[in-house]
Amino acid sequence: MLELIDAVEGARPVHVVPESGLDAWLEAAAPAHRAWATAQRGKQKAGTVLALPAADGTVGAALAVVGNRPDIWSLGDLDSRLPAGDWTLDLAALAVTPSLAGDLALGMLLGSYRFDRYLKSSETTAIRVTWPEGVDRARVLAFAGAITRTRDLINTPAQDMGPPALEEAGRRLAGQFDGTVRVVVGDDLLAENFPMVHAVGRAAASAPRLIDLCFGDPAAPKVTLVGKGVCFDTGGLDLKPASGMELMRKDMGGAATVLGLAEVILATRLPVRLRVIVPAVENAVAGNAYRPGDILASRKGITVEIGNTDAEGRLILADALALAGEESPDLLIDMATLTGAARVAVGTELSAYFASDESLAAAVETSASATVDPVWRLPLHDAYRHLLDTPFADINNSGSGGFAGATTAALFLKEFVAQPERWLHFDIMAWNSRARPGRPKGGEAMALRALHALIAGRFDNSLQDQL
Repeated sequence: MLELIDAVEGARPVHVVPESGLDAWLEAAAPAHRAWATAQRGKQKAGTVLALPAADGTVGAALAVVGNRPDIWSLGDLDSRLPAGDWTLDLAALAVTPSLAGDLALGMLLGSYRFDRYLKSSETTAIRVTWPEGVDRARVLAFAGAITRTRDLINTPAQDMGPPALEEAGRRLAGQFDGTVRVVVGDDLLAENFPMVHAVGRAAASAPRLIDLCFGDPAAPKVTLVGKGVCFDTGGLDLKPASGMELMRKDMGGAATVLGLAEVILATRLPVRLRVIVPAVENAVAGNAYRPGDILASRKGITVEIGNTDAEGRLILADALALAGEESPDLLIDMATLTGAARVAVGTELSAYFASDESLAAAVETSASATVDPVWRLPLHDAYRHLLDTPFADINNSGSGGFAGATTAALFLKEFVAQPERWLHFDIMAWNSRARPGRPKGGEAMALRALHALIAGRFDNSLQDQL
């Protein structure tokens, strides 16, 4: 477990050196360190952490070799690479700005994340690293805390993370930041005109619900976040195979991520009126489950024929997006683990997204690049709208033909968005399929940092230098 602390006497140095500066560092290093590092020369590439001997033969220092353009992940595995004890970062070999120092600190904290709630015992190595100079500690801790809580929500199995637990997570956020909470549950969804949220979730033991949180000055620019909260997805009557259900605890990853994004927006005090809408359901199988061929009403008045009950996320998002559009937000973002087609298109490590407005898409790209939080734009190709046509209703929830599945899902959602030019749709994995520095295997807050930077850049000019 890695902890960031104030400077302490006796902390051993971690010399952080880019590959291109390694020869110069070796030339100036203490003789014992130079000799030992030179003997290990073939192993010194970006990602290497090499223990260096003290005069008495114990570990007296460490050498961490990073890439020539260090970023948030450069020291993300120090937690597993350093011996226990107190350490301090020697960043003299890098051109370190306060922003980069903060990123390095955040990467170290994220790399120490463990989800051990269900383990009988969890062995950890106590590693303490002194804060780099000039870092905005509150900002680093805000991001680390929000991402940790997002990961925890996603990693928690559905037995303990059903719609009521997701509601409780929203209530905790509202309590922490003085927000308002409105929750519509069960049959009240019909009375309050959220018929598709009700239809998808009515077969589950835990009642479906619509969670609506608001924060900040009503006169400030309006930013609304909508997150898919399918706490477990069996596929409904169009049942998934067993292999398709293995990771369905993460099908509420969009909801978890917007809650995490909201937390960091609030903690960093971005000057916006923030609204978070989470339709929370479990897509279960029972005698009252909705069926293929059913035609559902929606909040917007559009009728939807069910082509596949496993295309449920877009149904609950549609009612939530219609609600969001009723107050014309300045920026509307939805996040969802929506389609396997997006994973086929971009893999598991990029956040696929859709945008109607070119300038908004360009801002997303800039923010993602600046934060090393990669995204990839997929086409919102209106000519494919015909794939959702049906003679029996206004639209089908499942595209025909088997092609462009991520695009047809996005086009379905677009039908329920009042102002598409102000809308972003993120189709995310919300899961690390492999462990990488700073990113252990399991739930992940994909695109959270990029979207925070986007919102900061659009609504708070004073924060643009932190992108």
